[in-house]
Amino acid sequence: MIWQGEAIGDGGDLGEALEAYAAVAPEVASWEEACAAGAPCLRRYGSFDAFLDNADELETIPVTAAMIETALAAIKPQPAE
Repeated sequence: MIWQGEAIGDGGDLGEALEAYAAVAPEVASWEEACAAGAPCLRRYGSFDAFLDNADELETIPVTAAMIETALAAIKPQPAE
């Protein structure tokens, strides 16, 4: 995951990867505003070893505010009934 040009985490699947954006959650701005300024994206590699070996990514996926909000909502603790 890339945020403002810096790697902020990794993940085995899209949901796990998007959860890394919790580390850079905007305190004041909305995710929509933050994404406009931060240019988030995911870089997908053939394997973790390919990433470690600085291989070219297979694809770069632009990340939207909606993608981040959906992933983070999935990890929020649910209120007890």
